[in-house]
Amino acid sequence: MPGDTPMSRTDLMRGTLDLLILRALTTVPDHGLGIARRVEQLTQGAFRVNPGSLFPALHRLAQKGWLTAEWGRSETNRKAKYYELTPAGRHQLEAEARNWKRISVAIDLALDTA
Repeated sequence: MPGDTPMSRTDLMRGTLDLLILRALTTVPDHGLGIARRVEQLTQGAFRVNPGSLFPALHRLAQKGWLTAEWGRSETNRKAKYYELTPAGRHQLEAEARNWKRISVAIDLALDTA
């Protein structure tokens, strides 16, 4: 929502950060800062992910087998951990996206009838 103040992680519903991270990694592997930038881009600046939320989430998603992590070099030649979506992560993204759309429709209906 252009013109609005971006929401921080604490403003996001539980599970939304995971969904946005998985979505950010659908095209290419990326490092933490790149993922945070991609989330902001995907949400047109509505959400900014701080490192204190991002890195624990990346670790959690990797532990669940939804991401793999591998050390590499960033575009500035710094050592960075790159994350990649696994087939299980892609499946999880599809399931979470379907669920989110169902919830979104229900909330829209509730708000429209108010």
